[in-house]
Amino acid sequence: MTAASPRPRVLLVFGGRSGEHEISCATAAAFLRAIDREKWDVLPTGITRDGQWVRVEDDPSLFEFTDNGGQQVLAGETRVMLAPGGASLLEVTYEGEAGASRAVSVEDLGSVDVVLPLIHGPYGEDGTIQGLMEMSDVRYVGCGVLSSAICMDKHLTKTVLKAAGIEVGRWELVTTREWNNDRDGVESRIAHLGYPVFVKPCRAGSSLGITRVDGPDALAAAMDEAQAHDPRVIVEASTVGREIECGVLESADGTISTAPLGEIVVPEGGFYDYDSKYVDTEAIGLECPASIDPLAEAEIRRTAARAFEALACEGLARVDFFYDPNTGAISINEVNTMPGFTPYSMYPQVWAAAGLSYPALVDHLLEVALARRVGLR
Repeated sequence: MTAASPRPRVLLVFGGRSGEHEISCATAAAFLRAIDREKWDVLPTGITRDGQWVRVEDDPSLFEFTDNGGQQVLAGETRVMLAPGGASLLEVTYEGEAGASRAVSVEDLGSVDVVLPLIHGPYGEDGTIQGLMEMSDVRYVGCGVLSSAICMDKHLTKTVLKAAGIEVGRWELVTTREWNNDRDGVESRIAHLGYPVFVKPCRAGSSLGITRVDGPDALAAAMDEAQAHDPRVIVEASTVGREIECGVLESADGTISTAPLGEIVVPEGGFYDYDSKYVDTEAIGLECPASIDPLAEAEIRRTAARAFEALACEGLARVDFFYDPNTGAISINEVNTMPGFTPYSMYPQVWAAAGLSYPALVDHLLEVALARRVGLR
């Protein structure tokens, strides 16, 4: 809490350098509308696409999706930075043209009590910004450095979960070196998965760069699309089943809770891509709570909690499953440490089904982060 305000100060950070910049802006807009301003002192801070931290207006309408698409954070004459070792916030004013500008003044904006890093994808959800906050001795919402880094990488997530005895399906990791130097070998490995397969950037979210490949002739184009987002590519075998999502939430005392399940209902032959998540949101059905066998629901929720612990998650996560009602088989597709929080997103919907409203969920996340200690935990 600052001398100017008895309320804990929240540095709400959004935007960022990944392809999910616009989604992060939309998530921030929803949070800005939901945060209890009588309880929390909020300082919105955006990160431009090239990595500059800037103060932005406290106006959710500037960052929401519109009919023309998403919004972005724009650079200005000042930049904001966290000072290492004390959680104080500085605003630096620059003069001069881009590439030759210099700092001409520094303003101390005071201390920060908790950071709310609403950044999806690389340079935000992957342990990088979490490392900055650890070095700055400031508390923050969500998973730590190691957990964030592992969960951002689909290959590493599956590797850790498989070692913990949790089913994750079949997959192959393809690096740029392998694709360039041993394409025949890569194609052979992928063929053993059986077509169709899904080709994905290893460290991207929001379904960016994902292609369903029905045969080997389409593989090269799918690899190009995935590599445009990440040089590491994961190729997954197609899994029969319904797409089920489970929200996980940690309390200040370490208790792990799971929400009623949500289901993504995809038209036959389609899949849950970027447009259906954020643009043509009526093309996909989101059902919550999902209509599912009670025993299967209990097993999915138990497995979600196991995955949360196996991956050393903190605060929150959304665990995405495939469930085959004919065989009862379940497997984890991926784990999101900063799931989408737009009005159309599943994570707040499943917690609303559990009786936790959007504002109450935001408040809970901040309270848990404020209560945990800095440093190694």
